[in-house]
Amino acid sequence: MAAGVVEHHLSQAEVAQLAKPRRPLGAKIGVVASYVGMALIVIYCILPFYWMIVSSLRLPSMGLSTSFLPDPPSIENFKGVFSGQNNFGRSLINSVIISGATTIITLLVGMVAAYALARLQFKGKGGVLWIIMACSMFPQITLIVPLLKMFSQTDPFEWFPYWINTYQGVILPYLAFGLPLAVWNLTAFFRQLPVELEHAAMVDGCTPGQAFRKVIVPLAAPGVFTTAIIVFIGAWNEFLIALTFLQDANMQTATVAISKFTGTTGFDTPYGTIMAAGVIVTVPLLAAVLIFQRRIVAGLTAGGVK
Repeated sequence: MAAGVVEHHLSQAEVAQLAKPRRPLGAKIGVVASYVGMALIVIYCILPFYWMIVSSLRLPSMGLSTSFLPDPPSIENFKGVFSGQNNFGRSLINSVIISGATTIITLLVGMVAAYALARLQFKGKGGVLWIIMACSMFPQITLIVPLLKMFSQTDPFEWFPYWINTYQGVILPYLAFGLPLAVWNLTAFFRQLPVELEHAAMVDGCTPGQAFRKVIVPLAAPGVFTTAIIVFIGAWNEFLIALTFLQDANMQTATVAISKFTGTTGFDTPYGTIMAAGVIVTVPLLAAVLIFQRRIVAGLTAGGVK
């Protein structure tokens, strides 16, 4: 070895450190900024729900408090939701019946229509899809007056029955807004399923209807489930139509009941009970979305990649 030359053996950690690519300063700033942005979005989305929970756990007399923690915590507001003249338990049952029936009917009709649009070839199919979507773009307020006149007929010789304070009087308008979304979403999902699956099922002896029911529908479960969740949430949260057509206290939905809360005593400002009712109405939906988020994402991204 020549004089003055010294060998230096690097350790594995030093070799790995030298081989590791160094990020430029701009890339590091971008990563930090992205995390900060995501944190701000999460806080912006969660803070109203957190404030609703905190407000519901305060004493009824502390409805205007601005503290970030309930001091002392109390469940009196939750007791007040189901007491007095609120009739909230019956309203929850009405919401479940109306939202559930709307979801089931929307799926039954929407799956058949979406499957036909995905598989059948006919002129103007694209126009039909756009017309279906256009039907959901009408503002609700423009439909209230004609629907109210239609459902308020009391003459037995009129062509439409009296549907005020009935479930069907609310479910039918809900279908007008839920079906376009269901058809559009399910059509995209059915299109990505290979038609060879149905051909193979029919070769094995299935009719077209059996192939659809036993092969296509199970494979389309993520899209169907996503559509069901979205339609159910839309019907559950709807307020304007329910307020107009369900005027009887025993028929009103949970959203309408919350708007008519009088508080635990009938004289206090019902901030706490309204927040408690909001928690009761929101938590089941939030839990369902968190539990089935993978299926929902799979359904929403259906048809995006060929």
